[in-house]
Amino acid sequence: MVAYFYRQLDIAECPATTVSGIIHAYLHPFDVRLLVVRLLSFVSLLLAVPGLALAAAAGGDTELLDLTTSWVGYTAIGIFVVAYSLVIAEEFTHLRKSKPVILAAGLIWALVAAVYVQHGIHHAAETAVRHFLIEFSELFLFLLAAMTYVNAMSERNIFEALRSWLVSRGFGYRKLFWITGILSFFLSPIIDNLTTALVMCAVVLAVGKGNPRFILLGCVNIVVAANAGGAFSPFGDITTLMVWQAGQVEFIQFFWLFVPSVVNYIIPAAFMHFAVPDEQPEVSTERVLMKRGARRIMVLFLLTITTAVSFHNFLELPPFLGMMTGLAYLKFFGYYLRKTHKPTAADVENYGTAGDVTAFDSFREVARAEWDTLLFFFGVIMCVGGLGFIGYLALASNFMYLTLGATTANVLVGILSAIVDNIPVMVAVLQMSPTMDLGQWLLVTLTAGVGGSMLSIGSAAGVALMGQARGYYTFFGHLKWLPVIALGYAASIMTHLWLNAHLFVTP
Repeated sequence: MVAYFYRQLDIAECPATTVSGIIHAYLHPFDVRLLVVRLLSFVSLLLAVPGLALAAAAGGDTELLDLTTSWVGYTAIGIFVVAYSLVIAEEFTHLRKSKPVILAAGLIWALVAAVYVQHGIHHAAETAVRHFLIEFSELFLFLLAAMTYVNAMSERNIFEALRSWLVSRGFGYRKLFWITGILSFFLSPIIDNLTTALVMCAVVLAVGKGNPRFILLGCVNIVVAANAGGAFSPFGDITTLMVWQAGQVEFIQFFWLFVPSVVNYIIPAAFMHFAVPDEQPEVSTERVLMKRGARRIMVLFLLTITTAVSFHNFLELPPFLGMMTGLAYLKFFGYYLRKTHKPTAADVENYGTAGDVTAFDSFREVARAEWDTLLFFFGVIMCVGGLGFIGYLALASNFMYLTLGATTANVLVGILSAIVDNIPVMVAVLQMSPTMDLGQWLLVTLTAGVGGSMLSIGSAAGVALMGQARGYYTFFGHLKWLPVIALGYAASIMTHLWLNAHLFVTP
């Protein structure tokens, strides 16, 4: 239930991009009504769940206090609602989203700690905070390395060169529809769903000038494909990364979701195909060159992913250590590029300005990481952790996974992800830590990853494209295709339940 306490803030799902302002167009007039509905929903859900006593061990025999029906619990929820509202209003207040959640996290834990100290329990809150800090630190270092690599590839013009090549091929709209969708599906597991969506949307905008229908359908297709592709890889989405780092699913086991992910993408794409204009766009002559070292950086990125997987699978080390080791590969190669950098007149002619031919600097790419997003994760993890320590996650876990059952609960997780964002939903599920077999953990990974495709505001990719393709890709334009996207969602779940039935071992 704690997932209901959160805003629809999928920009926080961004593990590897420096694109700014991608939540523009997120707050339309109808979004204010959505905010009111969400706030009322979470209050009604909270009041509907009866209070339960919570006693468990915390680093020993420390007794945890049940604060769910106390003034501390209600105050903590109030603090979070205020922070939630400030995050929602970011576009109007220009207050970065990390600030209110960081403050909310500090206040929530201060209230909790004060009560525990009053009861003579002096170190329980401290121990819990340190536990959540470790959880955040591992995610932070992993994402920092991934963001730096993607920023480096962007600086070397890799993504721009791909866009230029596609728009110059002379493909028809329908062929481009499938090319951008399929590329989104297979790029997303490597460079994450948000970065993939932004790159492919640039292609759709470039070739679709004067054809708003193609742009809309192309964007819907990209969102569905990127989210589906990201569901079967730890690197495709923040939620899959969290599940992997938590040790609930091993790296190779994510590929059991490949076929369900394909089904999730293919079904809506097949329906949308017939609505795509059967026309030929103008061919662009634009030519973008990749900078020196671009291909080697791509190889180093794949080597870094291999290192992270190997550290985790063979050495039983946390994946972030492998990613940080891989970051060292980039830094040493960056040192080589910097020492051998000799810009020529041809470089200036090819890349336009002297600024484009400055020496590569790996620390500059680190600085370009989305620090607001990284700090937002700190606030999210600490806030969810605080509400869980109060006792609300135990209530939610009992209701969802004991009363409703694991399959029903995990299907609902995907539906909630389309409404209230998959990041806090998955954080809540992982902190609930329900007892589930591999099939159920894969199911919740799938539903949290692809459920957001049902609404444009349900995923980072959708929110980003609403800003990038403003006026073409809209909430209501995406909503028209909800039935076929929901059909793909249901079909992917049924495919997983049937194809991977051997992974479900509990009754």
